[in-house]
Order: sequence, then structure tokens, then C-alpha cells
Amino acid sequence: MNQVSSARRRLLSFCAAALLVIGTACAAPATGTEQIRVDVSVAGTPFPHFWEHMLGSGRASLALRDDYRKDLDAVHQATGVGYIRFHGILDHDVGLVQRDAQGKISYNFSYTDQIYDGLLEHGFKPFVELGFMPPELTSDAAALHPFWYHPNIAPPKDYAEWDAMIGALAKHLVGRYGIDEVASWYFEVWNEPNIGFWAGTPAQASYFTLYDHTVRALKAVSPRIRVGGPSTAQAAWIPDFLKHAHEAKVPVDFVSTHVYGDDTAANVLHSDEDVPRRDMVCRAVDKVHKEIAASPYPRMPLIFSEYNASYANLPNVTDTVFMGPWLANTIRECAGKVEAMSYWSFSDVFEEQGIVRNPFYGGFGLIATNRIAKPAFNAFAMLHKLGDRRLAADSDSALATRRVDGSVVIALWNYAPPVGNTASYTPGEPAGAPKHFSLDVRHLPAGAHATVWRLDATHGNAVAAFDRMGRPDSPSREQIMQLREAGKLAAPESVKANNGKFEITVPVQGLVVVELR
Repeated sequence: MNQVSSARRRLLSFCAAALLVIGTACAAPATGTEQIRVDVSVAGTPFPHFWEHMLGSGRASLALRDDYRKDLDAVHQATGVGYIRFHGILDHDVGLVQRDAQGKISYNFSYTDQIYDGLLEHGFKPFVELGFMPPELTSDAAALHPFWYHPNIAPPKDYAEWDAMIGALAKHLVGRYGIDEVASWYFEVWNEPNIGFWAGTPAQASYFTLYDHTVRALKAVSPRIRVGGPSTAQAAWIPDFLKHAHEAKVPVDFVSTHVYGDDTAANVLHSDEDVPRRDMVCRAVDKVHKEIAASPYPRMPLIFSEYNASYANLPNVTDTVFMGPWLANTIRECAGKVEAMSYWSFSDVFEEQGIVRNPFYGGFGLIATNRIAKPAFNAFAMLHKLGDRRLAADSDSALATRRVDGSVVIALWNYAPPVGNTASYTPGEPAGAPKHFSLDVRHLPAGAHATVWRLDATHGNAVAAFDRMGRPDSPSREQIMQLREAGKLAAPESVKANNGKFEITVPVQGLVVVELR
């Protein structure tokens, strides 16, 4: 820009402003524009939608609520996600295990059936996390996790009772839904036994005992039931888990683990690196992918059954448009190394920290309380449009794909770190400048046109409207309707693609998806 004339500077400034408003392009590209060249005539590589195979959610009993199920419908319609995972199917409030005054155990499947019936009726399959410990079976009634609903995290007092319960549950599910259906589910043993969700000692060895009993009880009902673990936080224990399974000759059908964008390199990678939030999740995926390849099970499916940009409630992260480019970049970096990744979580019908008070408190959900779509929901809806073949695009801010119908879909983004990093909302603008892209999509059919969807500060962003309201803890019914409207995915724009050439400008923390038909 230092070498261009003042007239040229004014032209570029005008172009940038116009692009922000209408999404079209001036004829001359701005200096510093990123060139994206895509050849649609090549075969490309497989690009399964691993990020929308499953989603996490709050504890099991919440699945009985009407607002939970309405959020399920919204997510299914926007993304087609297939599986839902939650904690607590064995917890006291689901009521599976009963012990009478004489000490005899019986089982009540009423809520279990309503929970799983509800998922299936709304188009989802269960990813069954087997936890936590029913109080009737626990070895320590005082071993309660600090979550608001205080699940019991102790090992069973008697593994024979645990085995009998797991077998009874599996038999009941097979009897109710049929083995063909249940064999399409996943069964994951426990949740994060390495960081305080498991009171067994020593943690790893006692968890392996739990896993061995659980998988054998399930496989005794049917060898077709799909079982895995260790469901660890911070991508931990995978080599040890697979070594144990091999030596103990216990079945394992998939590996599961978790990571968050603000987990530390010391905990995840066992290094002193400073890994930024944008890269941490896929650094962990790459690590575990390599560990599996070096294990006795080099083709074992890998599932990250929890991930997000933060494990804390950070309003400037999970509530904001930051999630658009963060999610797109995570998909770009992780592709080809993982079978499924489960965003935590699909809805803020969620009670780990207590009853939700403010709709934008930094919750993990794609949908805020009162069924208000967050920017992250719109990011999922936009990225759902990507095709199933990946095309080469030499950029760390672009994904190019082709769909079965021949349409080309390209995601472009302008990543910038979130404002602030605290549990309270921090007003302000992210650092950075609009990002200019000049696209040259070669071998498009004659007459192809571009449709553009946007997510940024002024498109699909309910938080901006919430800020203007003064961030009320209890929005009125009228305000809730306004927030729902503000959170809707913005109407698409049309852009003229002259022989596959056009330009797009993406604001800071913006995400754009371009469909070329």
C-alpha cells in the first residue's frame, strides 16, 4: 500500500467498505489480497463431515425436557447431526437402579426408555456414555463431583452388581430396539477418569478394571455392541489403554478422548510450547492419531467425544462470532485424522454450573437458553453446506469442496483471537483488519453463479442485539423474540462469478461460505 497512489488508496478503501455492506467485489483486487485458486475438474479427496457426526449435551435427564427436544430439532434440521452424547444415564435422577430394604436390586427403565425413545423420535442415535455410579451400587456415597447435580464418581462396591446392571441394561435395550439398531450405537465407558470424574485409585489401573468388566458384560449380551474408551480429558492414556486392551485381550471397538482449545501444551502434549487456541484441538488429534498408528490397533477408529474452543464459560469465546472461523479452521486442520468429533455441546439446556441465569454467559451450547441461536449454530449450518470431496486450496483460511450434485462450496474466514479471556463479558472489537480474497475457480460450467452466506458482527449475531439491550439476566418475552430473530442465519447474497473469478472481503472474525452452482 505504501507504493500506491492516493487515488488508489481511496478506491481500495471504498471497495472494502462496499464488500462489508453488500458482499460483492470491485474489479481491481486490493494490494495484499489472498489469491485462492481452485480446480474443480480434479477428483479431490474424500471429505466426510466428521464434525457433525455427533454432538454433546447436558446430563441425561435433561433430554426429557421440551426445550431440549426443540433444540434437538433445530440442530437436526440445520446440520443433520446423527448422534447425541450426554453424562448421567446411570445417575440417581434417571432411576435405573433400585435397592429395597432387604438389599435386593431391581431395575426401572421408565426414564431410560423415555430418554432414548425421544432421541430416536427426533432423528438421533445415542452415543451412550456409561456413567456415573448409581448411589445404590457405590463404594463411597460421599464421592460426589462438584457439578451442580453432584454425580457419584466412585467405583462400584461390588463388581458383580455392576456387571449385572450393565448386562440388564444391554438386554433391555436390545429387547426394546433390536440388535440391528443397538449395534449402530456407541457405548463409551465412563467420562474423563483422569481428571476428577473417577475416584478409583490408582486412577488408571482402577479405570481399566471398570472398562474390562463393562465391555465383557456388554459383549456377553451381543458381540455386535460397539464399545470403547478411555474417554479421557486432554487426549491422555491412549497408548496405555490400547496396550492394556491388547495384553488383557479385552475388546475395544473405538478410542475416545477429549480436548479443548485452552488446554495447555503441558497437559496435552507434554511440552512447554505455547500452542494457540486455534491449533490446540488439532494438535491433540494429530498426537492421538499417531499414537493409534503406532499401537497394536493401527486402524482403530478415533472419536473425540468432547471438544470446544474453551473448557470454561468465556462469553467472548463460545457466545461470539469468533466461533465461526475457529470452527472452520479446526475442521481444516483435523480432516483425515479422526472419524468423529463431538462439539460440546448442542444446547444451553445445561446445568453443570447450575440453572442458567443469563442467555449469554459463555455456555458451551450452539443454542442459548430460550432457543436463541448463537453464532456457533450458524457456523455449523453454513459449514454443513460443504461437499464430501475436498479440493486443493493453498490457504490456511479456506476450505474448497465439491458436492455430489457438482456444486462447489468454499469456506473462507478471517481468524482473530477473542477479546479478553475472562469469565465475564469484555466489550470491545477484536484486533485485525478485513481479509480480502480473490478467487479463481477453474473449469466451472458456463453460467455458474455464486451464493454467499455470512457470519460476522452484523450477520447472524444475536449477541450484538443482546449487547444493545444491556445484557439483561432475564430478557422479556418480547426481547427473546427479538434475539431469536437476530440470531437467524442471514439471508444469502448473490455474487457475479465471471468465468469463476470474483472477490470477497471477510471482516475480522468473519466466516463466509460460497456456493457455486
